[in-house]
Amino acid sequence: MAPRELPHVALSARAHNREALHRTDEAWLEREWGSSETRVLVLAGARVRAAEDGLAWVAPDEAPDGVRVLLGRRDGVTRFAVLGEPRRDEDGWLGARELVAGLAAGDRGPGEVPWLFHAVGLAEWHRSTRFCPRCGGTLEVRSAGHELRCTACGRAQFPRTDPAVIMAVSHGEPGSDQERLLLGRQASWPQGRWSTLAGFCEPGETLEDAVRREVAEEVGVEVGEVSYVGSQPWPLPASLMVGFLARALTTKIDVDGAEIEDARWFTREELREGMASGEVRVPGSVSISSSLLELWYGEPLPSGW
Repeated sequence: MAPRELPHVALSARAHNREALHRTDEAWLEREWGSSETRVLVLAGARVRAAEDGLAWVAPDEAPDGVRVLLGRRDGVTRFAVLGEPRRDEDGWLGARELVAGLAAGDRGPGEVPWLFHAVGLAEWHRSTRFCPRCGGTLEVRSAGHELRCTACGRAQFPRTDPAVIMAVSHGEPGSDQERLLLGRQASWPQGRWSTLAGFCEPGETLEDAVRREVAEEVGVEVGEVSYVGSQPWPLPASLMVGFLARALTTKIDVDGAEIEDARWFTREELREGMASGEVRVPGSVSISSSLLELWYGEPLPSGW
């Protein structure tokens, strides 16, 4: 199965032109903001409103006050976001986690996800970057919301994305009935929920070495070969999930007891039976974790995955 066919890819298949060269063109920005065709996504903190068939876009003259950021342009329409403060009454305002699955299931929804992730990522960055990290000075919004510059020392801040690795770790003859997949669970998760392992890349570390280190730290399993599969933006608050297939050199499990409560090896048959009985639940099809599971499984996942 080619990576482009994996479930999570649909969420980024319709990337928009981010119009980075126009972020400092004030005349262009004002002209586009004044157009009746332009659409605006309003955020309260990092939450947005949904419409029946996608996100709730409004015309510029319907948008409230707030930090105005340029998202970009697609299909001849320029889109902005307005970043407002969190609301005390958040009825009807939804977080990205709540929205993604619903958007992915609709006809128009998957094309909305790149806009949502772009806007939420900027909103999270603006909320967490209140002062200059060098001198504590006041920050001024520039580049249509994509830069914050200190008014005291002049240092520029840009949106950050933290790389995180997520991996399907297997052991045994590839494709055989005896091949097993390693899944873990956290204590805070609902009973029966399992997922692929994941963790953040540390300074000075390659992504491949991050895979090996995280698996060793979390479950005590040694990993050898690591192969890149694909990536998925996850701005909750600021991550890029980078997916890998990894081959285990050892099978003894020793969970860390901190991040991981339990870990198990599953054959394809054990995983299928667990899902069929409801005793095993795995991430939904919109996540790169589900794509890694499907890639290892070797065919589209059975109904209900």
